[in-house]
Amino acid sequence: MNIFPFPFQITDWKQIAVTEHQGETGIAYWKTQYFGEEGNKIRVRQVEYSANYLADHWCDKGHILFCLSGELESRLKDGRTFSLTAGMSYQVGDNSEPHQSFTRNGATLLIVD
Repeated sequence: MNIFPFPFQITDWKQIAVTEHQGETGIAYWKTQYFGEEGNKIRVRQVEYSANYLADHWCDKGHILFCLSGELESRLKDGRTFSLTAGMSYQVGDNSEPHQSFTRNGATLLIVD
């Protein structure tokens, strides 16, 4: 991973606007920041999934995902599932293993991609 130069910055997540993203069931609430130059931007998100959230797609994008609170079930298209609780993370590369997020009771995540 290359993180191209950009100035030191602090994010106060309480000040970032929330956008809503409907899942197949439930809602994802995103607070999103971008860093770096056009064409090489890094997206950093604080994401909160409502109870019974199921993503409406299989994702091929690579992520580093850290579970801040709650419990997240990551389903892989090949049938495997992984449960993450607060303090756990997963890492997956672009176009590596399609994955889908589900949470029964809600979760808050920090995602970098």
